[in-house]
Amino acid sequence: MRDLVEIGMGRSARRTYELDDVDIAASRRTRSSKDVSVSWQLDAYRFDIPIVAHPTDALVSPSFALALGKRGGLGVLNGEGLWARHADVPAKLEYLTHLAETAEDPNDALRYLQQLHSEPLDPDLLGAAVAEISSSGVTTAVRVSPQNARVLTPILQTAGIDLLVIQGTIISAEHVGRGGEPLNLKTFIADLDIPVVAGGVSDHRTALHLMRTGAAGVIVGYGSTPGATTTGEVLGIAVPMATAIADAAAARRDYLDETGGRYVHVLADGGIETSGQLAKAIACGADAAVLGAPLAVADVAPGRGWYWPSAAAHPSMPRGTLLPVGEPNPPSLDAVLTGPSGDAFGTLNLVGGLRRSMAKAGYSDLKEFQRVGLNVQG
Repeated sequence: MRDLVEIGMGRSARRTYELDDVDIAASRRTRSSKDVSVSWQLDAYRFDIPIVAHPTDALVSPSFALALGKRGGLGVLNGEGLWARHADVPAKLEYLTHLAETAEDPNDALRYLQQLHSEPLDPDLLGAAVAEISSSGVTTAVRVSPQNARVLTPILQTAGIDLLVIQGTIISAEHVGRGGEPLNLKTFIADLDIPVVAGGVSDHRTALHLMRTGAAGVIVGYGSTPGATTTGEVLGIAVPMATAIADAAAARRDYLDETGGRYVHVLADGGIETSGQLAKAIACGADAAVLGAPLAVADVAPGRGWYWPSAAAHPSMPRGTLLPVGEPNPPSLDAVLTGPSGDAFGTLNLVGGLRRSMAKAGYSDLKEFQRVGLNVQG
């Protein structure tokens, strides 16, 4: 039953919950965190940790995708980002972060980012960046927008991608554009020989529609990061992550029954900054989490101590800005993922925190942990 509240005469709204509004209820026997598995599998690809990197140039370069892949996660390169437009991306990022640190007008850096993205996509540069990841042996994933999926996907397949991510702020089963042929995801995915992850979504119906396209995974949310993502301010659209993940998990159960056993993975993208929030996202029904700023603090992140979502570079309506996340002594990627941590608030050793949460609640793997009890605050 939906919890509806009246917000005025004749107008009601659904009560929804963020991850910070819920708590995990540990009510079973405890176990050792060494006996806990946090691995998961998407189609034919197995990952040791449920961590996916948000496809932004601030985080995922070919070398970062390799580093995260070697540690059991998945780095998703932005197929419409700087590595597909410029041959000297590190130099461009160095100047971008210099502007962010020194410019009197804080929008100067954002305008420069838009300028960098105004350069046309270069298929050769894109292919070379993807091939660099693919040749390393890690699972290779690239994000494209719905409007460019048809054009870019053949280039990516030739370069050797394993997974295609079709992602926009809000996505539906059919993308309609004036003057062009609509992108019908069901027919598009059926014609591909690689698995597709699609999103973001925020409700049960849209998640179920995407699952029916044949997608192997559905992204819930749009990478919301306080101070960096401005979709709420610009579009008035927000995603309450605890509710949205639970809705998508319910759609997954419905689709599982509908198809007689086809399981579609749910990836939570937004509202996750600590290991506790990561654990809550899994507890609400996610199979993995798409992280941005929490990974961007690592010393190998190309953003040089700054983070911005991919939507920040939109040419006419940016929905994000540059957020400083750097520290005087940035932690290694290993410290961010598996510790050791000297931070008492869960920003480091993210996977270790998830393991310990699962162990304290008495669960041994991710799918089991999705059944843990939850409490609502207040």
